[in-house]
Amino acid sequence: MIDEKWPQARLIPTLPGSGVEAQERRAASVLLAVMQAVDEFGRALLKPLGAPAGRIQTFIETPVRLSDGRAIRPDGIIVVSRGARSWTAVVETKVGASALEPDQIEAYLDLAREKGFDAVLSISNHYVTSSSDYPIEFDRRKKRKVDLHHWSWFEVLTEAVLQGKLKRIGDRDQAYILDELVRFLEDERSGALPFSSMGPSWTAVKEGARDQTLRKTDEHVAAVAARWDELVRYVELKLTRDLGKDVRPVVAKREEDPLLRRTALIESLATSGQLYAQLQVPDAAGPLNVVADLRSRQITVSTELAAPREGRTKGRVSWLLRQLRDAPGDLAIGTRVPRSSSTYAALLGAARENPEVLYPEPTKEVRGFVLKLSRNMGLKRDAGKGSFIESVATTVEDFYEKVLQNLRPWKAVPPKLHKKEEVAEAEDLIEVPKELEPAVEEAREEKAEVALP
Repeated sequence: MIDEKWPQARLIPTLPGSGVEAQERRAASVLLAVMQAVDEFGRALLKPLGAPAGRIQTFIETPVRLSDGRAIRPDGIIVVSRGARSWTAVVETKVGASALEPDQIEAYLDLAREKGFDAVLSISNHYVTSSSDYPIEFDRRKKRKVDLHHWSWFEVLTEAVLQGKLKRIGDRDQAYILDELVRFLEDERSGALPFSSMGPSWTAVKEGARDQTLRKTDEHVAAVAARWDELVRYVELKLTRDLGKDVRPVVAKREEDPLLRRTALIESLATSGQLYAQLQVPDAAGPLNVVADLRSRQITVSTELAAPREGRTKGRVSWLLRQLRDAPGDLAIGTRVPRSSSTYAALLGAARENPEVLYPEPTKEVRGFVLKLSRNMGLKRDAGKGSFIESVATTVEDFYEKVLQNLRPWKAVPPKLHKKEEVAEAEDLIEVPKELEPAVEEAREEKAEVALP
């Protein structure tokens, strides 16, 4: 399968040329070389694609000719071998603002199918999200018998940072090589960029939501809905990097199909001006619910927490307030009661002064709490101070740091076994009315007699 003419990926490439194409070749060579050199890193990236845990070999600028005469030179090829089994993928890379091209991806699918390769892998600054199984449209018929995968550069960087944080790289030299990859990808000159723009449709949709003139059939609405899911994926990866834990999106059953998710987002944006998402942080007390309301120009992050099953309203509210000592005073708290969709709400600052503002009627029981933090929405399209992207990422991080990470779900205390001596001591503390003292004394004497050998 491996052609001796294929040049190997180099950690320090000396490729000719300048401009975006040379930048793409360098990025491909560096990444593929590190995947081959650092076993744990390469396997962590390739295992979800179906590759076996075997020897990884990587090549760049590999010339291949198809039976119809077409000459194709993909950016790279990955070969994973284990015993008699091998897995091979064709690699296409894009950097900066360069977009994936349908014709190119379809040609690589033809190549993979004809040569018996297992997959085509693209890497760019696009994101695969819950509303898109691939960043661009292409001829789906070309995908028969070949898997098509996509990574964002930020996803690759996140995995590299995670490997370092979790100390998964045992070899010192390999750990150094991986650190150098992180340094390379974090430099904007590599062309590997974080999520940076809501796209050209942002201004029209932002104003249309405020004026309530958006339509579900408007292509600008569909474009912003797609960008929103990319932004959510970026925030999810950013949290994963910072926490060292795999943060995952939570999608309702009715939205598990990417097309249904996209349709639901478009419907919500057009009718209510809202975009929404949910993230789950491992071991957190509740989910992270994120809502961007383009009408009110507010970003709201919230979570739900079950109340203790023991005690009364006062104790349950106190249990929550104790956990929110460091939370901001403008955190909104709502108490949930059975058979009611409404909540009894107040700001944390007011609840600290007077917890009773969260108490429902005496006949109702507190079953849970809803905690919400709202911030003004950034209006700028592109990333940076005052941007929509920055306001979403910052609000999510603030809520997690100041609220969610400090919450612990309620856990019942196991019952304690009382010893006989403790019971006897408790009986001695009971005050007996004078008129009953003779009878009690007589009973004690009878008990003592029974206890004699």
